[in-house]
Amino acid sequence: MINFFRGLLVVVCCFAGMAMAEEKNILVTSGSDRATPIAVVPFGWQGGAVLPDDMAEIIGNDLRNSGYYAPIPKQNMISLPAQASEVIFRDWKALGAQYVMVGNIVPAGGRLQVQYALFNVATEQPVLTGSVSGTAEQLRDMAHYISDQSFEKLTGIKGAFSTRLLYVTAERASATNTRYTLQRSDYDGARAVTLLQSREPILSPRFAPDGKRIAYVSFEQKRPRIFMQNIDTGRREQITNFEGLNGAPAWSPDGSKLAFVLSKDGNAEIYVMDLASRQLTRVTNSPAIDTEPFWGKDGSTIYFTSDRGGKPQIYKTTVGSGNAERVTFIGNYNASPKLSADEKTLVMIHRQDGFTNFRVAAQDLQRGSVKILTDTNLDESATVAPNGTMVIYATRQQGRGVLMLVSINGRVRLPLPTAQGEVREPSWSPYLN
Repeated sequence: MINFFRGLLVVVCCFAGMAMAEEKNILVTSGSDRATPIAVVPFGWQGGAVLPDDMAEIIGNDLRNSGYYAPIPKQNMISLPAQASEVIFRDWKALGAQYVMVGNIVPAGGRLQVQYALFNVATEQPVLTGSVSGTAEQLRDMAHYISDQSFEKLTGIKGAFSTRLLYVTAERASATNTRYTLQRSDYDGARAVTLLQSREPILSPRFAPDGKRIAYVSFEQKRPRIFMQNIDTGRREQITNFEGLNGAPAWSPDGSKLAFVLSKDGNAEIYVMDLASRQLTRVTNSPAIDTEPFWGKDGSTIYFTSDRGGKPQIYKTTVGSGNAERVTFIGNYNASPKLSADEKTLVMIHRQDGFTNFRVAAQDLQRGSVKILTDTNLDESATVAPNGTMVIYATRQQGRGVLMLVSINGRVRLPLPTAQGEVREPSWSPYLN
């Protein structure tokens, strides 16, 4: 499994036949301070049958995945209160918890009513109280909702735990028979559903800003072509049918345009299509390979990967300007640009000078410093949570392609549970509520 730019070098051949670093640019390779201890106590349950999901466990995992909080293990808890009146704060002070959450689930007319409360242990005062209801099948949705509410109340940052993830699996039955599946799941890999299956490769799935449409590259015509699909109805529409490479679709912030890569004129360049009129605008014009576009939130800036300086680096341009400005200077390889929600951080696939490992890194766009986020090898296809706190990427583990989650502060690194086969090409959804 190779990332898109490395693969594109091969694809282009099939279909098409440096400024110095400033002194402020530094490389950071180690983590930071500790996460805040929090206790998410197992929720009380007033029904008879065993519930299909553990809400407290899901909430604890969500808060841990953000990199901001360190849940206290259940086996270390001195008491197990289910409601506010049962909380004994000295128990949680003894464990070093700064916050404690309790909850209670009650069956009500075929649905479940969940009451929850989050406390500051030091002040013994509530930080957040609330309730949510749903069916037993919606326990995960309710848990992610509580996580979102809690995270925003504690940090001021909107929670991204109710979002979704796209990814592609490849299951090889024989040397000539591989099944590719486009999946959508919860952000943490749970509840995967199939959106498309094909005997030909599927690449670069991307959510539209409305979260209702996706774009991707399919080889079902034996050539790469870009398709658009409605998630709910499954209705598909082919967007491109140009000679040569058609790849790397990227939605504009308002969802009215797609940027992508074409080699119809012999070289891999970035173009923008207005989806209503199908008018095509060429963005780059260089003898180098320009690929992997990513829009800035102003709707006119595009970040992209190019080897116009001799090695792959990240540049940015304004649509219609014809000019490009280099953004990355640390390392001999930087590709697959993604921006955080506040556009202060650039997430990319990075290789240091003198090393062969490709890793996910984050560059502070104001200071120029670069922080290595992962400790795996051959990382690719990083995608950023809409609130900028987490990154999911593809890598290899024990000889298999897998997805990994890393917090942007580097405190948390863990694999995501996914289907069998090679897993690749993750893409994070926008906020869905």
